[in-house]
Amino acid sequence: MNKWKPIQKPAEIAEQRLLDAILSGRFAVNSYLPGERDLAAQIGVTRPTLREALQRLARDGWLDIQHGKPTRVRDYWLEGSMGVLSTLAQMPAQQTPDFVSHLLEIRVLLAPAYTRQAMESSAAEIAALLAKFESIEDTPTAFSDADWEVHHLLTLRAANPIFRLLLNSFQGMYHVMAEHYFVTAENRERSRAYYTELLACAKKNAYLKAETLTRDVMNESLAQWK
Repeated sequence: MNKWKPIQKPAEIAEQRLLDAILSGRFAVNSYLPGERDLAAQIGVTRPTLREALQRLARDGWLDIQHGKPTRVRDYWLEGSMGVLSTLAQMPAQQTPDFVSHLLEIRVLLAPAYTRQAMESSAAEIAALLAKFESIEDTPTAFSDADWEVHHLLTLRAANPIFRLLLNSFQGMYHVMAEHYFVTAENRERSRAYYTELLACAKKNAYLKAETLTRDVMNESLAQWK
């Protein structure tokens, strides 16, 4: 059965048009947006719809709205929040050339920690999942799905719930990046070896070794991407 694409709400369309204008420089960082009436006319929506879109963008760190003052475009790399990062992750055309590398550098810092925490509490469950991938299909999609499943479980079982929130923020981009990364047979074999070694760690509850292993593999992935 064909899946229907969800119909965008007017506020979502307005939000996207404003984002495009901000990221293209039409509404430059630290500039002020036109008045509500003019701006609504420019992007083709009603004023109530515009207000909803502006509030969404302010919530995510793109805009600074203060009562009685013009709405300012924030310097989102300096003043933005996780909302900015999550939005940029869904807009490949607007990403800087080193955006993905910067994300992978963060993963190098986080993945070893959540792997150790998860292994400490749920080694048997992790081993059961990894055992499924001993005969994983040798395709980019299969490895992309497996890699997400592994890291999603690790963040779910880690003691710190922030890990899973961060990972969930990049689910769409994660699969796009992984499909690209796993096109190379060498990278698939590298991950297959990682799952095998991580399985051995899980069976022995060797959480410190799993932490070191994950750090090494994440650094290798970063080097491959660069």
